[in-house]
Amino acid sequence: MMLAGLIFATDDADDRVGTLAATLPFGGLTLIEFQARLLIGAGVSQLLVVVTRLTPELLGAIARIGRRGASVDVVRTAVEAADKLHPLARVLVLADGLVTTGDVLSLLTEEGGDALLTVSDLEAAPGFERVGAETAWAGVARLDAKRVAEVAAMPKDYDFQSTLLRVAAQGEAAHVRLPAALSGGAHGIERDSRALAARGTIMLAVLVSKPVVWADRYILAPLARLALPPLMARTVHSMAVAASGIVLGLAAVAAIFFDRAAPGIALAILAILVFTIGAALSWLRDEEPLAAFQRNAIPGMAALAALLLGHVTSTSDDTATGWTLGIAAVVAAALAERAAGPGAKRRWWGSPVAYLLIMLPLSIAGMPLIALAAAGAYATTTLAAAIEGLRDRP
Repeated sequence: MMLAGLIFATDDADDRVGTLAATLPFGGLTLIEFQARLLIGAGVSQLLVVVTRLTPELLGAIARIGRRGASVDVVRTAVEAADKLHPLARVLVLADGLVTTGDVLSLLTEEGGDALLTVSDLEAAPGFERVGAETAWAGVARLDAKRVAEVAAMPKDYDFQSTLLRVAAQGEAAHVRLPAALSGGAHGIERDSRALAARGTIMLAVLVSKPVVWADRYILAPLARLALPPLMARTVHSMAVAASGIVLGLAAVAAIFFDRAAPGIALAILAILVFTIGAALSWLRDEEPLAAFQRNAIPGMAALAALLLGHVTSTSDDTATGWTLGIAAVVAAALAERAAGPGAKRRWWGSPVAYLLIMLPLSIAGMPLIALAAAGAYATTTLAAAIEGLRDRP
């Protein structure tokens, strides 16, 4: 299926005269860049941006979108859009000012006919257009290119977005309900800069709330959500957050090396928390290399803590037990991560922060070898469950 994207960028911001809502800042990007990023991530290879006027901010945003590898065309009318679209393309349509998540967009990226993402009229956020007596359009649609051609055949003074929506509704497009839990409150239409900034904070909270594993979901994610609003309000630079994680990680390594296992593991957990927050901030601000570094630093920090604890213990006891337990725990944890595919993890499974949380109380009690053995046993149990899961797959 060939996918094209259609983004509307025609309405002005509510609180900034002469500024298009699509060019309002969102994280470290403009809103339209964030929308384009979601569409490209969904597999869109051609983007059409519907405009009524071109501003310097919009031109700059479109130029930056073009560097992502997808072709970008600016159109003013349905006629121009119909001329640009491949006749066999399926078109993902995003409403003007829409904020959403990749998970929501994935509801309409599957094969199928025309479809509208909808909510009940009672749940409709401001800006959602009604498409039925008790139904409102939630700002995302999957349409055949011929629907755009049908709008192109109508009088030019019709509003493109609203007319396209009516054509789709009259063509009996399927209604796909938006599950409230899927968006986490991040989905909506915003044309006010302050409301959009608040929506960005909600988006970050959604990003750090995704983990399934208990330690990440119930300990790491709540702490991250508490820290994110002040960081966003003060516009703390992503690099500063990453640097803080590195400093905490180095402090953890130093503490473990100098035989202070409990403080070192506690600092390693804090470093992972900071890297989790930093990865979410960097992702929202389109700093993917920095986000990837911090995502990789999370398991790296846990592995380094375990290996170093094993080394210090073995050196102190003049045996190879610590090295053996540390290496075994890291290998089992790495294999478990490798075996657990996306969406396959269970709530009780291990994760980098879970292994450190298991080790912390035992280290406080002065039993580093037992701490490593417990983490290794937990990782091995997780690995066994992951392998069984692979065997059960068709």
